[in-house]
Amino acid sequence: MPKGYAMKKFLKKYLKFFIGVGVLIIAIFVFVQTQKTTALESGQLKDWRSASTERRNAAIKVLTASENNPELLIKCVDKMATLPDSGDMPVRDAVELCFVGIQLKENI
Repeated sequence: MPKGYAMKKFLKKYLKFFIGVGVLIIAIFVFVQTQKTTALESGQLKDWRSASTERRNAAIKVLTASENNPELLIKCVDKMATLPDSGDMPVRDAVELCFVGIQLKENI
């Protein structure tokens, strides 16, 4: 066998290996990045602070299944998010507290 043929075979073998490893690394990276994005509805108030108005509005609609007073609910949860040590509180709990409070105020 000629010397160049063995070198080509060697390069071809390792080129396939490096391409395979590169694809695997990219797949792992994409998987990890998609796991970091969480729904605001199942997040915590620290996630609420950094969410856009559209995401907040969508979360309110999903959690309350209601179109009533979304602006008031968003303001209420915003206020709860600014309280000390509230970052670990689940968004669903804060929305529920605000929703029940608004309903009580309307019915009293």
